[in-house]
Amino acid sequence: MEKKYVVGIDIGGQTAKIGIVDARGEVLAQTVIVSNKHTDAGEFVDYLAQTVNTLIKQTDVEGQIRGIGVGAPDGNYYTGEIQGAMNITWCGDKVIPFAEMLSKATGIPVSLTNDANAAAMGEMTYGVAKGMKNFIMITLGTGVGSGIVIDGKIVYGHDGFAGELGHTCAVRHNGRHCNCGQNGCLETYASAIGVARTAREWLDMSDEPSSLRGIENLTSKDVYEAAKHGDQLALRVFKFTGRILGESFANFIAFSAPEAIVLFGGLARSREFLEDAIVDAMNENVVFLWKNKVKLLFSSLKESDAAILGASALGWEL
Repeated sequence: MEKKYVVGIDIGGQTAKIGIVDARGEVLAQTVIVSNKHTDAGEFVDYLAQTVNTLIKQTDVEGQIRGIGVGAPDGNYYTGEIQGAMNITWCGDKVIPFAEMLSKATGIPVSLTNDANAAAMGEMTYGVAKGMKNFIMITLGTGVGSGIVIDGKIVYGHDGFAGELGHTCAVRHNGRHCNCGQNGCLETYASAIGVARTAREWLDMSDEPSSLRGIENLTSKDVYEAAKHGDQLALRVFKFTGRILGESFANFIAFSAPEAIVLFGGLARSREFLEDAIVDAMNENVVFLWKNKVKLLFSSLKESDAAILGASALGWEL
């Protein structure tokens, strides 16, 4: 019998999303489990495998699963390992042979990559990048991730970790310190955390009236809500963030000449406040060869399904 379904798994620091996906990109069934209650990788893999097998039985697709695709922080496509994922309780600074462990536990082939590359695979298979062979996926969430597609293939580099565009330098001098140990990384400005940090810094630097003043534990969502209500400081924060993204995108374009740059993630929902600033800065700074040629697109995948679909795309390769 032809195996016509795949399993997609998206692993985060707090939860793991699991879904059964058909060839049309429809998520037939899905569930979510807690991913941070284990400190031992083997225990978590056993728990995950039990959940996967139960979902397969409930969906009545036993024997028809082609493979399992997994997207995870610091996932290495070449080795199938999760390497030094500090925000995962059962990994930390260890190297976990995750794909091998999960395959043994389920009896199904497993392919693993990092979460941003999984998002790029999903967009190329099911989303706005379907049919494109050259594009860059940028995930704007707690951090800034990226997946680079050239000639229809994800760029992994010699060690499996190519494409860390969030850790390219966006501010060369006196830039913000990043958790990676460097200074001025794009992630420190253009992530959800970066947006909130910009707002807090600007509030501290002036007495400008703003609805953001007095908010404890200020978040990017607070900045977005303020911008929706016309708060001038919040609107400038997004324009500043958009310009930094656009300037960085101009550099990325010179590297791979993509047809499009696709934005995905929580911060990308602030499209109405980011898009014009990104496009203007990108075209002001890009080499004339690509001026006004590279499209800026926003993911078309349903937010509730996107992580599962991205990971599941790997399963079709098995």
